[in-house]
Amino acid sequence: MEDYLIRGTALQGKVRAFAVVTTSITEELRQRHGTTPTTTAALGRTAAAGLMMGAMLKGEEHLTIQINGGGPIGQIVVDANAKGDVRGYVDHPEVDLPLNAVGKLDVAGAVGTDGFLYISKDQGMKEAYRGSVPIVSGEIAEDFTYYFAKSEQTPSAVALGVLIEVDYTVKVSGGFVLQLLPGLSDEEITEIETILAGLPSITTLLNSGLTIEQVLLEMFPSMQILEKSEVRFRCKCSRERVEATLISLGKEELQEILDDEGFAEVVCHFCNETYRYDRDDLQRMIDPSS
Repeated sequence: MEDYLIRGTALQGKVRAFAVVTTSITEELRQRHGTTPTTTAALGRTAAAGLMMGAMLKGEEHLTIQINGGGPIGQIVVDANAKGDVRGYVDHPEVDLPLNAVGKLDVAGAVGTDGFLYISKDQGMKEAYRGSVPIVSGEIAEDFTYYFAKSEQTPSAVALGVLIEVDYTVKVSGGFVLQLLPGLSDEEITEIETILAGLPSITTLLNSGLTIEQVLLEMFPSMQILEKSEVRFRCKCSRERVEATLISLGKEELQEILDDEGFAEVVCHFCNETYRYDRDDLQRMIDPSS
């Protein structure tokens, strides 16, 4: 199943929908960062949310999500943009916990509930938009639901899920965001709540063979799919960017690195790529004319 995102509307445009399949992306994150099942689920859920929030932006706009609930995995960081690119990492990918009381991955226990969800959006203004809400569950989907309601004043239903195989690879991953817009009657809102209450988990639906479009149509037969677009893991790092960062340290500090270590090695947090610069590279950064 290829990763992709769709947008749609239902109930005469009074419900806006975003839905995404991220199985390959979450598997790549798992492989790059060596995450355990619990941290794979936490990072994969956040990446899916990031892609759907990125789809709400335009052009060159992008956003950063930070989740820090005080749990053992530390901070989850995800970057996404309006073009369908996402990258992310978790501070402690090695953390794993026993299954929770209902036999599911204990994402809430790993994330923690003593902290905040932060969203920073670069929309081309002088200053980036920043919003934050307290973490209410640590399960991540509920925390984004709370964020949309409190920080963006948009009542929303958020579903996120990652299903892990017995060999720890990712079987299915994805999610949806339903945003309730002005004009809905009390009866329609009650109907939506009833539909959501009776809906199986997003991973159960995807694992049953349904496409993400069919998942939305299960909820709203009147759903109109407006757009389908590719989403992917993509990091912005490169050898040239990392070199520019090293040069910004200044010649004195670079000389110290050259004298003490004889080389520099930088690992990108987001993609885990390692960039190594040997003695000649450092000498060239210190004295480009050499």
